[in-house]
Amino acid sequence: MKNIFIAILLAGFCSISGQDFKAYQFYDKKGKEVKTEKLIKELAEYDVVFFGENHNSSINHWLQLKVTEGLFQKKNGQIILGAEMFERDNQAQLNKYLSGIFDAKTLKDSARLWNNYATDYKPLVDFAKTKKLSFIATNIPRRYASQTAKEGLESLNKLSEKEKTYIAQLPIKVTLDTPGYQEMKSMMGDHAEGTKVMNFISAQATKDATMAESILKSMQAGKTFIHYNGNYHSKEFGGIYWYIKQKNPNLKMAVISVFESEDPELKVPSKEYIPTDFNLIIPADMTKTF
Repeated sequence: MKNIFIAILLAGFCSISGQDFKAYQFYDKKGKEVKTEKLIKELAEYDVVFFGENHNSSINHWLQLKVTEGLFQKKNGQIILGAEMFERDNQAQLNKYLSGIFDAKTLKDSARLWNNYATDYKPLVDFAKTKKLSFIATNIPRRYASQTAKEGLESLNKLSEKEKTYIAQLPIKVTLDTPGYQEMKSMMGDHAEGTKVMNFISAQATKDATMAESILKSMQAGKTFIHYNGNYHSKEFGGIYWYIKQKNPNLKMAVISVFESEDPELKVPSKEYIPTDFNLIIPADMTKTF
């Protein structure tokens, strides 16, 4: 009897300790699980890959690095990297770091790096440096996006020709037909002033349009451009994706969207889930970097 009781206890202990804690799961558009090996194989067929992120998710950033490493191997080095986290007017500083002219401290002192750069983006930049890859600073300098939010899109016309080189070609088309922008309008509430709402959306559009133009200008035949950006900039095939489609509808582009889940099995969420080409589900309680 005693042995049976011990056996039952051990069986219960093993079932608990043997639980499979999932850190992430990729799904395709139809909700089918995708292994990372297959994901990388499929991504290699695209011209542009948008890897959406939650800016403070440790697993999200780790997967960006791992997928990039896998894509580099699969494509025999024929990839280009780019990111929202670097602004166009800091490209020269970034290039000097990649070429070894700047060390890490000089880059930090001379470029406007995000506060989580060291933990979340430096590994990607260092990978590009080690492999001698191009890393494109795609985003609009934040001061111009802030100006748009305060003074409107037309205020950008007053900038010098030099300043305009850091922004997508004017005029930038802004429409609520762009996926995500109507949601932004709703988030601001019905009480928000019309001009204020459109200025806010226009500021987002200056970022999306500038990143789209940066990608288009930096692409090379046969190479896959992998772009790291906040999930909102490409979710539902909106944002940057939408602006590129307006310029070149024939490009083959893939969007990886990210969703958090309370489900330990990381199944496809039943609510607020609009899938893109590939969908990354991560635990809601995953370690945050800030």
